[in-house]
Amino acid sequence: MFLYQSNDTLSSMTKGKEFVIYSGSVFTLEWYFNPKGKSQAQEYYQGLEEDERRKVLFLFKRMGDVGKIMDETKFRNEGDKVFAFKPQPYRFLSFFVVGHKIIVTNAFHKKTDKLPAGEKGSALEAMSDYAKRTEGGTYYENDL
Repeated sequence: MFLYQSNDTLSSMTKGKEFVIYSGSVFTLEWYFNPKGKSQAQEYYQGLEEDERRKVLFLFKRMGDVGKIMDETKFRNEGDKVFAFKPQPYRFLSFFVVGHKIIVTNAFHKKTDKLPAGEKGSALEAMSDYAKRTEGGTYYENDL
């Protein structure tokens, strides 16, 4: 079930969690939720001003519908299977998974030229946790 919400996002409700950000013809984008049921990226997105959320959602929709964003100033491979959506001045880190999904892990305000190691580390931890919990069958159904 998809809902258009006032915070400019499409979402799917599962046990109170809004996993799906956008489901396009090429990719489905989802928020990552930690084992305690929190999504740092979703909370960050919801805290942005409306015009800033629109910039983020535009990039998510483009990736979902087209399958690529050629402009490295808007989307970039950060190495170690971590990718960044780059609606200036923000970054939304993500990774790809089998089944044409992109999981958005964490977000932050860019203050330096380089990707902060801690932010990339958070994305890598989320990727590992997501893989472990989906393989165990607990990510979507049995968490909180």
